[in-house]
Amino acid sequence: MASQARTIAPADPVGMTRVVSTRAGSVPAVAWDALAQNASTPNPFFERWCLLPALAAFDPAYSVRLACFYRDERLIGLLPLALSGDYYGYPVPHQRAWLHANAFCGAPLVLAGQEHTFWAALLEWADAAQGNAMFLHLTGLPSDGPLYDALRDTTARDRRPAAVVQREERAMLISDLSPEDYFAQSMSTKKRKELRRQSRRLGEEGALEFVRQTDDAQLPEWTQQFLALEASGWKGNERSALASAPDTAAFFRDSLAGAAQAGRLERLSLNLDGAPIAMLANFLTAPGSFSFKTAYDERYARFSPGVLLQRENLDILAREDIAWCDSCAAPDHPMIERIWREKREVVRVSVALGGIMRRQAARAFLTAENRALPKGL
Repeated sequence: MASQARTIAPADPVGMTRVVSTRAGSVPAVAWDALAQNASTPNPFFERWCLLPALAAFDPAYSVRLACFYRDERLIGLLPLALSGDYYGYPVPHQRAWLHANAFCGAPLVLAGQEHTFWAALLEWADAAQGNAMFLHLTGLPSDGPLYDALRDTTARDRRPAAVVQREERAMLISDLSPEDYFAQSMSTKKRKELRRQSRRLGEEGALEFVRQTDDAQLPEWTQQFLALEASGWKGNERSALASAPDTAAFFRDSLAGAAQAGRLERLSLNLDGAPIAMLANFLTAPGSFSFKTAYDERYARFSPGVLLQRENLDILAREDIAWCDSCAAPDHPMIERIWREKREVVRVSVALGGIMRRQAARAFLTAENRALPKGL
């Protein structure tokens, strides 16, 4: 994102902020949940019910630590971190925000209004605590909103080298329109007519039913059906389905169970004669939401069951507590971008750490990586 002229907030009294590096299990649940509910940028993947199953599944060596930020004994920020000597194939020591392959947002949980305090405290702490780490690498960071703006402010004020090293846009749903009006505007008359035809043809195969659930009723059975449905298609053939490995299957089961218990889960199914042929799991993190995982029965691909289910998913626009939904999809996704027209930019950012010498080394590395002097954030 190109820099925009604006007033940079004054430096925060970082000394008032206490930083604790700890294991996830030692963070008080009440404080963690309260932070998530009042976070500046919602991120279900760092909420307690999602991050704890992820660490159990994907961090068997206990290499990940949680940087927890307290002000007046209130938890105001949380970010999982790991030291690494491998930077996309280059032997460069750095500190990185920890994400796994099935986590689609890397925004720290930060109490709304404390964004500048959080970044100043994080970088000051990382300068002193991270040994020879050249920079802090943040992945999956949305470039919209006060959290990202505060990072830009903080690096500019400190004259700290920082650069966006990758940008990508993915589909996002955000509109004041009703679900019906949005659908009418997002798809051409011809495409809507074709989708109605496919729906009628699919109905000739058996009894069709859309099911939407926000509770935990029959959740274990629903979860197992999802895993089996996803594994029955190309992902199963390529061994990339959630059910292809015990750790990803366990994470999926446990995160959905945790989301349901926390009131954060919405499930949609398109059933044919009682059996699901398309399924979707949304994480609800008001005022936003995340379309976490979807699957469909490829035997019915000619009827576009996944698109039909996403048509039903537009009803999320009618919820008063939800203003937007992040698709969590790859850029230029051929299915979701047939319906969702808005975009969300997500970036990877590297921020120099340490004293003058280490910061100069980081600037040189970022310059070489970008093949030009980094423009900052």
